[in-house]
Amino acid sequence: MTSLIPHLKERIGQRDYTIGVIGLGYVGLPAVVRFGEVGFRVLGFDIDPDKVKRLTAGESYIRHLPADRIVSLSRSGRFEATTDFVRLGEADALLVCVPTPLTRHRNPDLQYVTQTADAIARTLRVGQLICLESTTYPGTTEELLLPRFEARGLKAGEDFFLVFSPEREDPGNTHFGLATMPKVLGGVSDACGELGEALYTTIVPTVVRVASPKAAEMTKLLENIYRAVNIALVNELKMLSDRMGIDIWEVIHAAATKPFGFQAFYPGPGLGGHCIPIDPFYLTWKAREYGMATRFIELAGEINHAMPTWVVGKVVEALNGRGKSLNGAKVLVLGVAYKPNIDDQRESPALEILTLLRQQGAQVNYSDPHVPRCYGHRHYPDLDLTALPLTTETLQTQDAVILVTNHSAFDVEFIGHHARLIVDTRNTFKGFPPNKIVKA
Repeated sequence: MTSLIPHLKERIGQRDYTIGVIGLGYVGLPAVVRFGEVGFRVLGFDIDPDKVKRLTAGESYIRHLPADRIVSLSRSGRFEATTDFVRLGEADALLVCVPTPLTRHRNPDLQYVTQTADAIARTLRVGQLICLESTTYPGTTEELLLPRFEARGLKAGEDFFLVFSPEREDPGNTHFGLATMPKVLGGVSDACGELGEALYTTIVPTVVRVASPKAAEMTKLLENIYRAVNIALVNELKMLSDRMGIDIWEVIHAAATKPFGFQAFYPGPGLGGHCIPIDPFYLTWKAREYGMATRFIELAGEINHAMPTWVVGKVVEALNGRGKSLNGAKVLVLGVAYKPNIDDQRESPALEILTLLRQQGAQVNYSDPHVPRCYGHRHYPDLDLTALPLTTETLQTQDAVILVTNHSAFDVEFIGHHARLIVDTRNTFKGFPPNKIVKA
């Protein structure tokens, strides 16, 4: 065990230890708050000056993270947000919580990780702990980060410490959050893992140590691929059941009565969020380096990616059945967040559905109580819409209403009564007259 470990663990225990969080989004900001609330000094780093300005003013730009927690942390004097990455050297531990998106060709886009690693390398000092939390393919920590840091002449496990510990954030989940979720962690050496465990034990109930960063990176991918594959399965069965005249929701409900050997997954209009639509492709890309085609994962991705197009097809069918063309039709999308009761629009299938409808000539609008404006999306730069109020007039003037995200704030009875045609992707309007409801 390196001689630095006992001293650093003692400082962690005494909270005489500064945490730096790089990337103040849906992963980084909850980490800032959690570390601050247990007594650490926290430095938050972000390239967006607007985020830094709002945090400094005590504002929260993430709906499910109340502003009073930011205000309380700021008033404690233990938190500061900055865009000055020269200050990375002030932190004893650096948590990398930057985005890991895909390119348009569905290859890993690690520009934010590599840029952050280069910034850390410029100020890296003896004793620092670097924790990569961004979801990525197995090998990233040791292949991209480690060489950059050791090029400074410092050795991992002796002079500095490097671990991978994947985020498990689920925005809006009121049952499980950072304070209650076990944390998986793999270090590039035993000393790295030991120090990383000592740090994370201060904010989570359990740290699950695995043998290496690769194992930890694969763990996060397995969690999300498991969900992606099972959702693809029920989406495929949904399309088949539709042709066969079977209600897939009834089938899933019946199957779920089996007390063992079955876990219910539900179909939908496509996958959203920053994990499930993206993470599987990180592994399929890396698998090619080992001469293996992950056909099962890629097929699931194809099925899930095709769901928005299938939903639009059902809209076309529904309008045709009423003697109406999609071209020129007024269509209202209900919900543009990727899941219920949050404002997060990352990778939301609603964005693709809105784009496809517009491309086919529809007059599209949306309503979402959590998202007053829909704009500024990486792959949908032309989308710039303002939410319509969900009034009687709004509903009655639409040729079709598509329920994409089943927010609990939506008044189902009100919508069902006033809308002329509803395309339901969530089985929310079960029990309404079938001549008004089309399941998709």
